[in-house]
Amino acid sequence: MSAPVISSSDQNTPVYSVNQPMTVSLNPVYRYICFASLLVLLLLCVLWELVLDPLVPGGSIYVLKALPLIFPLYGVYKGNLYTMQWSSMLVLLYIMEGTVRWYSDLSTASMYLGMAETLLSLLVFVSAVLYVRPAKKVARATKKQGK
Repeated sequence: MSAPVISSSDQNTPVYSVNQPMTVSLNPVYRYICFASLLVLLLLCVLWELVLDPLVPGGSIYVLKALPLIFPLYGVYKGNLYTMQWSSMLVLLYIMEGTVRWYSDLSTASMYLGMAETLLSLLVFVSAVLYVRPAKKVARATKKQGK
């Protein structure tokens, strides 16, 4: 990423230079929302399969579905752009699983838990995308000028 430099030919079009670093202001509120909802989603998945409404009484191996959510926690907490990008793709699996269980489970508790999983996953996805968006715009503009 680089700092905008005004070209002499057109004063309204910024020219990005690789020699000068550019700071992109990223909204930390989106990062906090993403981290908090990711953590709550992790806890929900664990509690759902162990205590709240497990598929097998007494808990089951399905609790391992929460394991992939542990990996992006530190990077999301730190605001790492790459981690935000791949965790937003990872959480799409949880949107799918929550939606399927919301509409197909027979237990009322499981239906509400599926709805909560879907909504938390959507919150993680949207906040991660909104956090990364300004940096992606700058990267696109820099790439376009390099052609």
